[in-house]
Amino acid sequence: MLLEVAAELFTLKGYGVTTTRAVAERAGMRQATMYYYFSGKDELFAALLEATAAASLGRARRLLAEPERPAEERLWELCHMEVLSLCADPSPGALYLLPEASFERYARFHELRKHLREAYLELLKATGAGCTPGADEASLRLRNDLMFTLVEGAVLTRRCDPARSTADLAQATADAALRIAGIDAARV
Repeated sequence: MLLEVAAELFTLKGYGVTTTRAVAERAGMRQATMYYYFSGKDELFAALLEATAAASLGRARRLLAEPERPAEERLWELCHMEVLSLCADPSPGALYLLPEASFERYARFHELRKHLREAYLELLKATGAGCTPGADEASLRLRNDLMFTLVEGAVLTRRCDPARSTADLAQATADAALRIAGIDAARV
């Protein structure tokens, strides 16, 4: 409950304006009680960022551990699940958009995201897309980065039109991500 409230307030009001007092009151507890769980706003924010990235990385690792399934199918599923997760209410993916998320003090979050990006790349490589003669590692990584940022950027699309179906957004984003990768999404 405390983390959900913090996520909602950080997303709606911003990191700078949100106070620990406001988070505690909205969660129905005293500020002193909140400090029993978190030392302050930074620790709350870090916990939210890390939990979101860790859950995403867990999903990616589960899909990587299923080599019997076609890589294209697993990559599409990862993109789809990520959009559904990042665009859930309160929107944990919107926290990524806050300027504070880029601060060095959230190094663990950045490390988790780096591993997640690498998991996308591993799945992309397993599809064989872009592995044609003359394709180099740099172009494959570029496609991976475009795919990865498209998925994370779905939060912006959701923010612009909150009434839009998250399921439709997830489907369209996953299809587009595979097209960026050079995979015909209709075959998946």
